[in-house]
Amino acid sequence: MPERPGPAAWPDMPAATGGVAPTPAPRPRGSGEIEVAAVDLGASSGRVMVGRVGRDVVRLEVAHRFANEPVRVGGTMHWDILALYRNVLAGLRSAGPVASVGVDSWAVDYGLLDSFGALLGNPVHYRDARTEGVLERVTQRLGAERLYATTGLQQLPFNTLYQLVAAAGSPQLAAAHRLLMIPDLIAYWLTGEIGTEATNASTTQLYDLHNRAWATDLMVDAGIRTEIFAPLREPGTRIGPALPELDLPGTPDVVAVGSHDTASAVVAVPATSENFAYISCGTWSLVGVELHRPVLTEASRRANFTNEGGVDGTIRYLRNVMGLWPLQESLRSWGSPDLPGLLAAAAREPAFRSVVDVDEPAFLPPGDMPDRIAEACRRTGQPVPDSPAAVVRCIIDSLALAHRRAVLQVQELSGRHIDAVHIVGGGARNALLCQLTADACGLPVLAGPVEATAIGNVLVQARAAGVVGDDLAALRLLLRQTQEIVRYEPGRESAAWRAAARRVQV
Repeated sequence: MPERPGPAAWPDMPAATGGVAPTPAPRPRGSGEIEVAAVDLGASSGRVMVGRVGRDVVRLEVAHRFANEPVRVGGTMHWDILALYRNVLAGLRSAGPVASVGVDSWAVDYGLLDSFGALLGNPVHYRDARTEGVLERVTQRLGAERLYATTGLQQLPFNTLYQLVAAAGSPQLAAAHRLLMIPDLIAYWLTGEIGTEATNASTTQLYDLHNRAWATDLMVDAGIRTEIFAPLREPGTRIGPALPELDLPGTPDVVAVGSHDTASAVVAVPATSENFAYISCGTWSLVGVELHRPVLTEASRRANFTNEGGVDGTIRYLRNVMGLWPLQESLRSWGSPDLPGLLAAAAREPAFRSVVDVDEPAFLPPGDMPDRIAEACRRTGQPVPDSPAAVVRCIIDSLALAHRRAVLQVQELSGRHIDAVHIVGGGARNALLCQLTADACGLPVLAGPVEATAIGNVLVQARAAGVVGDDLAALRLLLRQTQEIVRYEPGRESAAWRAAARRVQV
């Protein structure tokens, strides 16, 4: 593994700017262990985990798990941010005294604060329909080439840029004094300190990837007020102590981590060399490689690959794939049946009977997913799945095909050879998906850790405290020594996978 890359590995990339210099977290030395708390907010659930980390231990315990259910009001889908914050506090109180707290969440969504620091309304959900057609208008105005050359981001209709353009003229946006991404909003409520962590900022399509600063020229040309954006801070920065009035045990420090959940998850990939692909698999599958420089070629832009900031100045070069969302929505439609039994039945279904492109826009909104899958099969002249098990097999086969496409493309576009694929996150529990991904890619799949995001979160905190090694290679070695990893070898049916891929052009 290479040494910690950092800005020095990218000489034309100056330090992040934004108004204040980051204050490094204190780094007491010693060979002991530390207990920290990871607040990990996912798109469908949240958790507060207590992590014990030392030079030969990484162990997590659940302090509190809770649902994250959107609320539709007046035709707009919102996050129930106050319920999330209430559960965060409940989890931190259940966790007991810890040295520090780190917060991560999904990307792109934000809250707006007025000049007194009060929240101006519940954050809008990225799946809300308000951004329909906005991407096309903004791209026509600013140019797809310019957007990609500046931000390196995949064109997704819910990126923060398009959300803000969609909100133009609204009273809330007009009254906004600050915009904070979701983890930074929680950190603000915990500490009273304003700032935006860089890995999440890099997902907004308003972040200058070259200068590691807000892309203010882009904001101005898009009609977005630049002054609402907070100073940037890097993972490992001490944000401040928890406010005394919160009455948290031990009044822990809050430390910036890779606050985009995928940034934390990639820290926890237990790779042995640079030649790995990762799939951070949950509601979304983030499929990519870890690089020292972005890939900003025209071929990369046309393939809709994204360059996001990672911990230690790395680049997460990846493609967003729909992930387990179609399965989650199908289970909800069926009344949440027994998933292990359903997956076992799906494994007995014929392979490739019906496959769909899981990245079709039709599968993005919530709703009756089995009906949409049936419609996609009818439209493409394939058999309509006639049972829940058949629907699940269609979803898993199709997701493995999407993983295959992204893994093949990322090698071609980045020039990085891949020896193995690491699946981390909730999808690492899905043995059928892991085996089919190995078969589809023709590469070994190493599954685990399941709680990769929380582990990456606690490792960055432990490193900031001086308890574990200084570079990502040291953190990943520690993971290989302490975490259970399951290996899946690929089968020999590559021709069948190629034929299936041609059916959905993936």
